[in-house]
Amino acid sequence: MGLIVLASLAFGLVAALLLSAAPFIRPGESELTGAVLLGFGLGWAMLAVLTSRFTDQPQRWAAVPAAVLGLGGLLLVVFGSSVQGVLNWVWPPVVLLLAIWMAVRVHAQLRSRSGRWLLYPVIALLAIASIGGGYETVMEAVDTRAYPMAGDLVDVGGHRLHLSCTGSESPTVVLEPGGGEMSAVLGWIEPAVAADTRVCVYDRAGRGWSEPADAPQDATQIATDLHTLLQRGGVAGPYVMAGHSFGGLYVQTFAALYPDEVSGMVLIDSTAPVPTTQPSAASSAAGDSSLMDRVSALVSASARLGVGRLYGQFDYDSLPPASRAQARASVAKGGQLGSTIEEYLLANSSMEQAATLESFADKPVIVLEAGSGSAPGWPAKQAAMAALSTNSAHRVVDGATHSSLISDEGDAAVTTQAILDVVWAVRNDAPLVG
Repeated sequence: MGLIVLASLAFGLVAALLLSAAPFIRPGESELTGAVLLGFGLGWAMLAVLTSRFTDQPQRWAAVPAAVLGLGGLLLVVFGSSVQGVLNWVWPPVVLLLAIWMAVRVHAQLRSRSGRWLLYPVIALLAIASIGGGYETVMEAVDTRAYPMAGDLVDVGGHRLHLSCTGSESPTVVLEPGGGEMSAVLGWIEPAVAADTRVCVYDRAGRGWSEPADAPQDATQIATDLHTLLQRGGVAGPYVMAGHSFGGLYVQTFAALYPDEVSGMVLIDSTAPVPTTQPSAASSAAGDSSLMDRVSALVSASARLGVGRLYGQFDYDSLPPASRAQARASVAKGGQLGSTIEEYLLANSSMEQAATLESFADKPVIVLEAGSGSAPGWPAKQAAMAALSTNSAHRVVDGATHSSLISDEGDAAVTTQAILDVVWAVRNDAPLVG
C-alpha cells in the first residue's frame, strides 16, 4: 500500500511537470496552473484505481480530489484568465473543505501507516495552499480599493502601461526604477523633482498597475515600449532620463535608440553595459523564450498563494508610508514576480543592448555611485559610463548603498539633487557644476 501511495503521488508530480512543459499548453499563468492541477488530479485518480485493483483497501475517495482538481485544471487550460478571477474566489474554500474531508477519509479507510504518513503532509499542503490563496485573493481586492491608481493606463500595442506625470516646467524627467521594482519605490524622489520640473514615472510590463506583455522584455523592448508610452501619453521630449540599477541599462538603450529625444541622463549606481562581438547571440537568447515564459508564469502562479505578500512585508521599510504600502502590495502580485524572473533571465541581452550607446556627445550626464557595498571593479565601470559624455560628473555618495540611493530619505535627496543639476544644465545649455 505504501508503495502504491508513493507511486501515485510521484505520478501526479511527473504528470504536472510534463503537462506544464507540453507545447500544446499555452505558456500563460492560468493555463500552466491548469496543467499542474490536471497533473495532480491524475495522481489522485491513479491512487483510486491502483488501490481498488491491487489491494484490499480501496481508496475510492481519491476520485473526488481527482475530479475537483481535474475540473479546475481543465477550465483554466481551456478558458485561461477569463475564468481565473472567478476560480480565485471559489477555489480556496472548496479546496479547504476538500482537504479536511480527505483527511477524514484517510483516517477512516487507510490502514497502512506508511500510506498515512505519505498522504497527511500532502493534504496539509493542500489546506495551507487554500488558506494562502484565499488570503491573497481577499488582500488583492482590499489593495485595489486602498491604493487607487494615479495617472493613466496607455495602450502601447497589445498591452497597457501605467504612466503618471506631475509637476510642470521643462525639461520633463523620466524616472526608471531598478530591476524587479515599480514606480512606488521612487516615492522620495518623484515629489521632490516635481517641485522644480515635470516628472513622469511608469511601471514596466507586469509591474504595479501595468499589464503583462507577450514579447520578451529585454532593454530594447522596454525602451521601445517606453517611447510609445510617452508619445501616446502626450509627454513631449526631449527628456532627462534617470535610471537606477537595471533601469540605467534601459535609459542608455533609450538614448541609443532615440538620441534626439534625450537631453540628459542620471545613472544611479547603474548596472554597466557589456559590449559584445556577437550581437546575434543576444537576439537569439531573447527570441528563444518559451522556457523562460513558462518559468516566469509558474512563479507568477505561486504568488496566488500569498508567497509574494509574505516576502514583501520584510521590505521597503524606509520608503514614505504610502509608497511603502503600494510597493508591498505590488510585489505580492503574480505579474511582478514573473516579470522579475524574466528581467534577470534577459540581463545579458539587456547589458549588450545598452552598450550600443557609445557616445552621448556633450549632453549632461551624472553618474551616482554608492560609496559602500560595491563589488570589485564597480567604480571603474561607473567611471566608464561617465566617460560617455564630455559634460559629465561622477559622484560617489559616501555611506550610501545600492538600494539606499532610492529608498533612504537622505540618500534619495542626493539623487534628487543630481537629477535637478542635470535639469539645470539642460535648461541653461550649460556645463554641469560639480
